[in-house]
Amino acid sequence: MYSLEGERTLLRFEIGPNEVLPRYLFSRRSALVAVHLLAIDRDGAIRQTSVPAGELKSALSGGYFKAALPDLTDDTREVVVAFDLPSHRMTLERAYLSPSDLVLDREFLKSLLLLATLAGMLSMPVIFNAAFYRILREPFLLWHSVLTVSLLLTILVSSGLAVVLFDPPAMTLSWMTTVIFGVTVASGAMFTHSFIEPGRMHPLLRRSLLYCAAWAMFLSLSHAAFPFVGRAVQSSIYTAAFAPVVIIFMLSVADALRRGSRAAKFQAIGYTPVIMAGLVRLATGVLPWLESNDAMFLFYAGCACEVLFTALGVADRFMTIKRQRDSARFDADVLERLSERDALTGLLNRRAIEQNFETFRGEGFGTLAVLDLDHFKAINDAHGHVVGDAVLKAVAEALQADPQVHAFRLGGEEFVLLARGEDAQARAERRRQAIPLVVANSVPRLGRPVTASMGVVRASPKTSVDFAELYEQADKLLYDAKLSGRNRTKMALMPGSRHHVDPVFGTLTR
Repeated sequence: MYSLEGERTLLRFEIGPNEVLPRYLFSRRSALVAVHLLAIDRDGAIRQTSVPAGELKSALSGGYFKAALPDLTDDTREVVVAFDLPSHRMTLERAYLSPSDLVLDREFLKSLLLLATLAGMLSMPVIFNAAFYRILREPFLLWHSVLTVSLLLTILVSSGLAVVLFDPPAMTLSWMTTVIFGVTVASGAMFTHSFIEPGRMHPLLRRSLLYCAAWAMFLSLSHAAFPFVGRAVQSSIYTAAFAPVVIIFMLSVADALRRGSRAAKFQAIGYTPVIMAGLVRLATGVLPWLESNDAMFLFYAGCACEVLFTALGVADRFMTIKRQRDSARFDADVLERLSERDALTGLLNRRAIEQNFETFRGEGFGTLAVLDLDHFKAINDAHGHVVGDAVLKAVAEALQADPQVHAFRLGGEEFVLLARGEDAQARAERRRQAIPLVVANSVPRLGRPVTASMGVVRASPKTSVDFAELYEQADKLLYDAKLSGRNRTKMALMPGSRHHVDPVFGTLTR
């Protein structure tokens, strides 16, 4: 068992007489100040070299640094390595001597190829999330992208890929690994917080995930920036401090599963290997009698599992939310249409004509008619409101027979027509004249014809006029038609449609 109590820790390696002479020291990356290497010959001669932490090279073997040994000869019998202020037991436990860095043989190339394939797999969810986010602006898509990128960076910095591609200093990769780990945990917590459906997780657990994200970032940044504050126990405390995060995450997913969360099922499967790797790191990093183990193979398997199942979960959640939103929009559109429809006759109402008047005008509907049934109150008084309603439905049927005429019911027995075309006024008049026959066929026991009076006003396409102005003019003409004896139409041009104001120019009776 190795101890970090002293400011300098010594490791002694014996060199056998028939061994291939090593050239490098290899060990796991972690914060330290310097490495001193001594070659001791059989006669007591010593050759020494020292390498500051900032000059340590990264090894092709993932997560390791290397330092060149002093010249060794056939008389060299031992190598002593002194680590100044080592901060992690793994640096001492995993140290070894070797004649060369990893050889670029077939097996090593296969491992790099597998890691590159895994890195490629991790890049795909980022592309999918970007496409999904353009359609559905949900925060879990962003957090899943951050999580995926952080896993991708973890693979790069913890494997030989970073050395092959960039060859950064070993200590740079060391603190980067610590910071990226914090980002991974934090983004995972934020992803779970936003990914589990509303109402499918206890509010206290959902809120706790926010604190977990902040805690993970605080731990990683402080550990990367100040690795020697409590050096002897700092790594163990740092590792143990993530235990509450793991526990809260597991409780959150378990609670979501208990509450019937569909999203949690994908997370439970996708994150199981990663959680297992985390538990292995936690146990071996805290318990002093266990050798440290970062469970990298299990971690890489967990990354692949995360890519497959969590990406499927994101796509499933995306489709679920999209269906819900489409359904909500459809319902809203239905309600909107219903709010613009008269419940009795099915005609559009005043709200519809007021909100869409400019659209109708742009489509050429420049003639407006206000129509009112004659003596409709007498029908209700004599036959009841059921018959009166039947009459209104029949009138609506008569008014809708021409596709060039839009009919609206404003309330009671009052209707509005919008017509277009050179013969728009005549079309409106034909709709009015069709009322008696259609009503007589639909409601045969009235004993008297149902007629209507109408005022029609026409505006030039170049005239800027709103619904209220046209309606006011047509309503005045309707009033004139009623005063003139009912069952007739009064027509006029909208003032401003010609070079002069044209008075009522037509009176049609039947």
